[in-house]
Order: sequence, then structure tokens, then C-alpha cells
Amino acid sequence: MSPAVVVLSLILLLGIQPVTTDLYLPALPMLTRALDAPVSAAQLTLSALIICFGLAQLVCGPLADRFGRRPVLLAGLALYTVASVLSALAPSIGWLVWWRALQGAAMAAAVTCGRSIIRDLYAPHEGARVMSRALSGLGVIAMASPVIGGLLAQHLGWHAALMAPAVFGALTLAFIAWRFDETVPVPNAGATRLGPLLRNWGSVLRHPTFQAWAALSAFTYGGLFFLLAGSSFVFIEVLGTSRVGYGVIMLSNSLAYTLGTLLCRRLLASHGLRRTVAVGGGFTLGGGVTMAALSLAGVHAVWAIVLPQWLYALGHGIHQPCGQAGAVGPFPEKAGTAASLSGFGMTLSALAVGLWLGKHLDGTVYPLTLGIGLCSVGVATVAWTLVQRHGEPVFARAA
Repeated sequence: MSPAVVVLSLILLLGIQPVTTDLYLPALPMLTRALDAPVSAAQLTLSALIICFGLAQLVCGPLADRFGRRPVLLAGLALYTVASVLSALAPSIGWLVWWRALQGAAMAAAVTCGRSIIRDLYAPHEGARVMSRALSGLGVIAMASPVIGGLLAQHLGWHAALMAPAVFGALTLAFIAWRFDETVPVPNAGATRLGPLLRNWGSVLRHPTFQAWAALSAFTYGGLFFLLAGSSFVFIEVLGTSRVGYGVIMLSNSLAYTLGTLLCRRLLASHGLRRTVAVGGGFTLGGGVTMAALSLAGVHAVWAIVLPQWLYALGHGIHQPCGQAGAVGPFPEKAGTAASLSGFGMTLSALAVGLWLGKHLDGTVYPLTLGIGLCSVGVATVAWTLVQRHGEPVFARAA
């Protein structure tokens, strides 16, 4: 495959996640009322998706190491498209939760294989740069998703907002079937056998480099998930923002994230991976702590959340490509397994956030602002300690 096909494949495979989680957010309060469901049940449509996404990664990673990326991608994307159609047609909140859970499980194939492809084709230091290019494209998708979701929900209803991922899934499936070539150099016949699988998990989980990068990814994604799971209720229900206005707010956040991925590439070339992450920790901490401090000071306004969130998103655009490339870097022979375990850690972080928000959203800004502030402290701590001590020396060299 040409580099352009590789990057476009990664954009589509990784972009399926914000399409699945971000696009329906403006419709979440609407479908909650339409299906006569409590807020906690509406939150479950996101939490169930994340739970199944995390668990399925543990299966998809070894399957992709055993049989190759292409067959796992084709099966997963086909199932994702079907589940997306069923979600849009769900007659009740219960059915919607079930179909969203299936959607999350199928999405795991796309995301896990996307992260694995980086290690199949590139050395770790170059993989971080390629990942940042792909995540710049993902940022464009993330920018468009809430705006499109807001427009669809406002003019066509929440069913249309949930049908859009089915269209994206079908288009991605067609592109992968048409242009994607297998990237696994040698399939690992023992990847799915229980004994070797458990040994692979153990060797990955014990590796200090994996622990550092996986922890960074989990904390930074946890802060993002506070925004994904709680922001529609805070901005629309608490602060009175329109659905389209909320979509614009999320677009601006995605723009800041995209700028972060562009900054990441420049910093990697001049500073190396560990110093780049240290700089990102400053952005993240500054944004999260400022947001929390403003809310505690009684400043409950849209700008008091949006402006600090831009700083957090800028840092997230640095941490996410570095964290994902760093976690699989030491494991060229079992990149799928390492990617699945790193993704599972991010999922556990998101799950904890979603379940907590489902119980504590109370008509104020505090669950959102204080949660992001706490995650920012975790990100900065890991970026300035574990990553600096345990990052592989090869990661610090500019290619």
C-alpha cells in the first residue's frame, strides 16, 4: 500500500470511534425524552458501548495477530454497519442499549487493527509521527461529527443522527475491501491459544514501557470522556446552549485537538517523544486545573469551560498518538495483543467515568469540570514521571 492509502485507512478505522461516540451526543437529551428514559439509562447507551468495546478488544487483538488484520476488519466493519442500522431503528431505550453494545464490540475490530497496523509497518519513533498524521484526520472527523449530529437531530430527529454511523461504517467497509492489503508479516499461530495468550498478556502487562504509555493514554482519554459523556447535558440542559451551538462547541474542541496533533509532529522532530509528552502535560494540566478553579470560584459560563477545554484538547492531541504508538512499540511480534490491552485500559477509564457521571450529573457544572481537572492531574503526573523514566531510548530519537 502507498503511504497515502495507509494513512487514509488509519483515518477511517480510528475515526469510527468519534463518529460512534460524538455524532449522537447532540441528540442524547432528545432521545432521552422521546424514549421516556432517565438520564442514567441514556448514559448507559454510551457506557454499554464502551464496555463491549473494551472487552472485544481483548478478543480482536489476538484474532488479528492469528488470522491477519484484513479478515478481522472486514467482519468487524460488516457487523458494525448492521448494528448501527438497528440502533437507529430501536423502539425503546433497552433495545438501543443492546444495539449500541453490539456496535461497540464491532468497533473494536476497526480500532484495534488500526493501532496494530502502525507497528506492523513502522518503527516506534516513526510510528508516532504516522499516528499523529492519522489522528489529524481523525480530528477533522471529530470536528464534523457533533455539528452533523446537531443538524441531523434538529431537522430530522434523533433516528437520523444514529443512522449516520451506519453510512460511515458501510463506506469504510467498502474502502478496506477495495484498497487495504494485509500488513501482518507472519501470522502468529499461537496467538489465540489460551496458554500463549495468557503468557503474551502477562509479558505485555509487566513491561514498564507499556505501563507508562498505557497509563498516559488511559488518563488523557478519561478526561476526554468526561466531555463526551457529560457535556451535552451541561451545555444544553444547564447552560442553555442550542443543539447546533453545542455542535459548534464540540467542533472547536476537535479543532484544538487537531492542532495538538500538528504540534505533536513538530515537537517530535525537534524534541523527541518523551520531551514532547512533557510539554503536552503542561497544556493538559493548565486546562484542567483552570476549568476546575473557575467553576469552584462560581464562574458557571460556557466560555469558562470551553476555553480551558481547548488547552486540554491541545494536550490530548499530543498524548494520544504518542501513547498509542509507545504502548505497542516494544512488541512487534504481538502488536495486536499490546494494542488491545492498551485500548482496554482506555476503555476501563471511560467506563469508570461514564458510570460515575450517570449517578452524579446533578444539574450543575461540577461533575464535568472537577472530573476533567482530576484527570489532568493524572495525565501530568504520568507524563512527567513514568514516561520520563521508562520510555524506550529509541523513542527519543528523531527519524
